[in-house]
Amino acid sequence: MLGFAKISVLFFGLANCFRHARKPTVRVKNGTYYGVHSAAYNQDFFLGIPYAQPPVGELRFRNPVSLNETWKNGKEATQYSGECYGYGTPLQSVYKQSEDCLYLNVIRPTCSEGQKLPVGIWIHGGAFFAGGGVDVKYNASFAVENSVKIGKPIIIITINYRLSAWGFLSGSQEVIDEKSLNVGLKDQRLAMRWVKENIEAFGGDPDKVSIWGESAGAASVGFHLTAYGGRDDKLFRAAIMQSGNPINIGPLGGPLDLANMYNGLLSRTNCTANSAKSLACLRQVPAAQLHAAINATTLPLNVNGFQPIIDYDFIQKPTSIQLNSGQFVHVPILSGANSDEGTAFDPSIQINTTDEFYKYLRNYTYGSVSSGLADKLLKAYPDDLSVNVVANLGNNRPGPPYGAQYRRSVSYFGDVVFIANRRATCRTWAAAGIPTYCYRFNVIPAGIPPEIGVTHAVDIAFVFLNLQGIGYATPPFQNKPKSYRDLARFISSSWVSFMHDMDPNSWRKTYDWHGAEEMWPRYDVQNPMDMLLDANVTSHAEPDTFRKEGIDLIITNNLAEYQR
Repeated sequence: MLGFAKISVLFFGLANCFRHARKPTVRVKNGTYYGVHSAAYNQDFFLGIPYAQPPVGELRFRNPVSLNETWKNGKEATQYSGECYGYGTPLQSVYKQSEDCLYLNVIRPTCSEGQKLPVGIWIHGGAFFAGGGVDVKYNASFAVENSVKIGKPIIIITINYRLSAWGFLSGSQEVIDEKSLNVGLKDQRLAMRWVKENIEAFGGDPDKVSIWGESAGAASVGFHLTAYGGRDDKLFRAAIMQSGNPINIGPLGGPLDLANMYNGLLSRTNCTANSAKSLACLRQVPAAQLHAAINATTLPLNVNGFQPIIDYDFIQKPTSIQLNSGQFVHVPILSGANSDEGTAFDPSIQINTTDEFYKYLRNYTYGSVSSGLADKLLKAYPDDLSVNVVANLGNNRPGPPYGAQYRRSVSYFGDVVFIANRRATCRTWAAAGIPTYCYRFNVIPAGIPPEIGVTHAVDIAFVFLNLQGIGYATPPFQNKPKSYRDLARFISSSWVSFMHDMDPNSWRKTYDWHGAEEMWPRYDVQNPMDMLLDANVTSHAEPDTFRKEGIDLIITNNLAEYQR
């Protein structure tokens, strides 16, 4: 029985919580923020919180700088910031964009003050040149709401980071000398440090943070697992990677490899190539003008494709070398990919013959190979529809514009870009004795053509439990059977459970789940099993051995990272 003093403290805490429910308040190290209460979700939103000084003026293209101001009066945190300048997708015209974009958003269950809730930091994808943490497809309210429902309450944070040339400028000795390479990844790192220092004020536990992303966001998670030679800065205790891994999807270039792209950018801004002050000139170009120069796609050179590179500091070497030598942060991971990733990364949908496939094997950007290895890959990836991806097509070959060997080629290209690297990652973590959970997502949402299948990024709505399809032209669950929604609840609950307990199964031990899904197996090198996430059959464990011959060739020869 509670004593009078404890009852009084409990009552006062609840009363104080509800008194501030309409205007939730937190005091971080710099000052006080006022958020927004959502009665619909029983959540508090703290939106548009800066985690760094605006990267403008002399801070453009430089490493992010921590905030250096304090204030006495509270500041509003009630509106999303704009996205960072990005390129290449129709969504870039939907959201306001700005150079001043280093902001994050905190979504928490109401009355979290004084608690120690686990935290998930979402890093968005977009090939490092598009996207933003404010994208409504990443609405965290559904997942946070579900976390409370299943008894595993968490806080979710979404972040922006600089993209394209703004975040990954290279190709110049000036940038090298300033040590201002891969600043977009360093933005993410500073956001994590902000969370470490401030999340307790929101009711979060700074020692229970998971980093989590999809595509370039998952690749970013991978880079943080190997950053600074695998140094553990205690910024996170677990990691989730959806279609992305510590092993990069293509050869990582060096600091000067994109010199032509850098010089092309100079020529579009009237800055002078080969000048010792070209970087200073770029910093003086008005943001809108520089954005237009980067966005221009006129020949002979597209200059918006700046990407992470080996800088011998943050990224010290090809990351598979680090994995082989154990130079990575030894925390539990949940990692997976979609069945038909290759339909989004096939260099040509019109591969009709074995000779055409052979030419692409020899010259493809994501893993060009020698003639001898190409011969082995032709045998490992036969023109056999029974072993090729896009399985929903059965024994059929899609008609024009798809080539006769389209399904053969997308099997290989999906493996070399994502799936083989996912398997190598799972093997590496499991061999080190670290809790590892892996999966294959195998569902085609509404609006996806059958020949595209379970392609890249179609898992996002399921993970975020976005049953309403907010942000999608065609709602993913539209006219789909109940099993699709059940799968989304199962997936979202498993992700939340992993962030809460580093175990995707723990929610089913305390929540009355009525599904028939098998328990998620821990990955084991001797008996590798992943989780098949499906809505057409009951989700279950499956041997992680499909296309073993071909994937072993890819892993053994490090095709993604080394071959050019």
